[in-house]
Amino acid sequence: MSCVVLLAVGSGASAHATLTGAHRPAAPAPRWVGTWQTAMAAAVDNGCVDCTIRDVVHTSAGGTAVRVRLSNTFGTAPLLVGHTTIALPAVPGGAAVAPGTLRQVTFGQGPAVTIATGGEAVSDPVRLTVPAGGDVLVTTYSPGYSTPMSYHPIALQRSFFVSGADVADATAESAFPAVTFVRHFVSGLDVSGPPGAIVAFGDSITDGYRSSEDVNRRWPDVLAARLRRGPVSRRFGVLNAGIGGNRVLLDGGTHGQSAVRRLDRDVLSRSGVRTVILLEGINDIQQSPHQLDPTKITAGLAGLAARSRAHGLRVIGGTLTPFRGCVCYSAREETTRQAVNAWIRGSGTFDAVVDFDAALRDPADPRRMLPAYDSGDHLHPGDAGYEAMGNAVDLSVL
Repeated sequence: MSCVVLLAVGSGASAHATLTGAHRPAAPAPRWVGTWQTAMAAAVDNGCVDCTIRDVVHTSAGGTAVRVRLSNTFGTAPLLVGHTTIALPAVPGGAAVAPGTLRQVTFGQGPAVTIATGGEAVSDPVRLTVPAGGDVLVTTYSPGYSTPMSYHPIALQRSFFVSGADVADATAESAFPAVTFVRHFVSGLDVSGPPGAIVAFGDSITDGYRSSEDVNRRWPDVLAARLRRGPVSRRFGVLNAGIGGNRVLLDGGTHGQSAVRRLDRDVLSRSGVRTVILLEGINDIQQSPHQLDPTKITAGLAGLAARSRAHGLRVIGGTLTPFRGCVCYSAREETTRQAVNAWIRGSGTFDAVVDFDAALRDPADPRRMLPAYDSGDHLHPGDAGYEAMGNAVDLSVL
C-alpha cells in the first residue's frame, strides 16, 4: 500500500496507473498457521550419538509452504541441529520418502541451527505442498552427543531413528533400523493457507492416551477430520497440546509443567491460533497430592481463560469426564469433579462449553464412562470414546 501512495504523490500519476517492475509492491508474506503440534514435557538422555531422527507427523490442515519448529525447551545446554529435511512419505506411516518430495530445511538461510537452552527455532519457509490430513516426514540430525533431548512421551505414532550417521537425506526406510513412539525435538509444523488454528489444551485425554497407535484416533484428530469435511472458511488447523498426567496447578516431572506455566509456550505463541479448547483438571483431583478444593481448580481455569482472551483468543471450556471404576476414584474426588463441572457450565467464564462429560457418561450411572467408550481403565476413553468427544464439539462455536 505504501508503494502506491508514494508513486501517486511523487509523480502526479493517475490513481489508476499500473505498477510494473521495481515499483510493483512485494507479494504479501505468507500467513502462517499451525497444522500440527506436540507439547514438550521434559528432557531425556536416550544415548543416541550422531543421531538422525525421522518423525512422522500428521497434519490437520494443508498448505503450499511449510515451516518446522524445533524445541530445546528442557535441554540443559544449547542444542546443535546440523541438518534438517522434510518430505512426504511413500506410504503413510512409513520412513521411505515419496519420489521428488525431499526438501532441505534451513534456518536463517543456513543448514544448521543452535537452539538456546529453553528455546525454540522456527525454520525458513520451505516450498512443499502439504496435504490436509496426511503424514509428513521431518528428519533431524544432531551431531555428537546432544544435550538431553526435549521430548513428548506419548506420541502414539511410530517414528524412526539411527545412531552414528547423518542420513537426513535418505529416501529408503532401510536407513532407519530403529523405531520409537516418543517425540524428540520436533514441536510443530506451520503451513500457509488455512484460515486459522485451534489448540486443544489438556492432559492425557487430549493427548489420546490408550487410543490406537499409528491411526490418529485422538479426539482432536476427530475434530480436525470434521472440519476438513466442511466449508473452506472453517478448515482450521487443529493443534494438540495435550500432555499425559498434566495438571492445572502443579508441575509433574515427565507430566510437564502445569497448564498455568506452559500456556504461553504451548498456546499463545503458536501460529495463527484463534480458539483454545481447555480440558484440564481431572489430574489435579485424582493425582497425589489431591486437590479437593474445587475453587482452586476453577481459579486456575479462570486465569487460563483470561490470559487467552487477553491475546484475542476465543476460549471453550471442556467439562471433566467421568471416572468411576478407576483405581484412582473416590467419592470425595467425584464431589470435586461435579463442582468443577458445574462451574464450567454455569460461570459464564467461557465463550462456549463442550460437555465432554455428557458425551461420555453412562446414562445408567453418570459417574461412570459408558462401557462402549471406555478403554478399560475407566479413566481414559478408547477409540469410540475419543470419537464421541470429537463429535461433541459444536463447530459453530469455533
